[in-house]
Amino acid sequence: MRRSALALAGLLIASPLAAQSRRPAGATSNHASIADVTPYAGVIMFGNYLDGPLGTSVRSRPAPIGGAQVSLGIAENLSLTGNVGYTSGDLEVGLPILGGVDVGSSSSWLYDAGLEYRIPAGTNLTPFVQAGAGAITTKLSGGPISTTSTNLAGNLGAGVDLAFGRSAALRIGVRDYIAKYRSESVLGVRASGDVAHNFAVSAGVKLSF
Repeated sequence: MRRSALALAGLLIASPLAAQSRRPAGATSNHASIADVTPYAGVIMFGNYLDGPLGTSVRSRPAPIGGAQVSLGIAENLSLTGNVGYTSGDLEVGLPILGGVDVGSSSSWLYDAGLEYRIPAGTNLTPFVQAGAGAITTKLSGGPISTTSTNLAGNLGAGVDLAFGRSAALRIGVRDYIAKYRSESVLGVRASGDVAHNFAVSAGVKLSF
């Protein structure tokens, strides 16, 4: 009986050790962590703020964007996210034939909350999808004229995490910020554009806790 008990104890100890040894080196779990922090940088391509007559438009040129996302695991493979990003670049007027003409500068704060679902893949490469809502605060400046407005924005995103440790991964993703620009003070009059898609492509390091 004593030998049987010792054999059973040895089996219970050896089983998890054997399972751990079979796990690929550097692999991370697909289960939701307690929290993730992901600083990132990339580029954002804006849609038109305003569309004028004869094919004219007002928009920002593609510009660098930087920010950070914080995630809190609420279920297996599912997290609640919060994101803040900032971008600054040139403001241009689009003209037929001539193309874009610089007329000033633009800057934007983007902030939102949403949900992220990780798609279990059983490897170090984990795809994910996101959806959320928030706002974009935009400042447009040209000469003596400056206007700031905040508009609601929804967003959809997707990407992949490439794990390179137990608690770190390279994250590459794309987001579409969907918003409609409105302002009460462009040249003293109300301005409103159409719904625009603003695509951000970024890369960062996700740190899990």
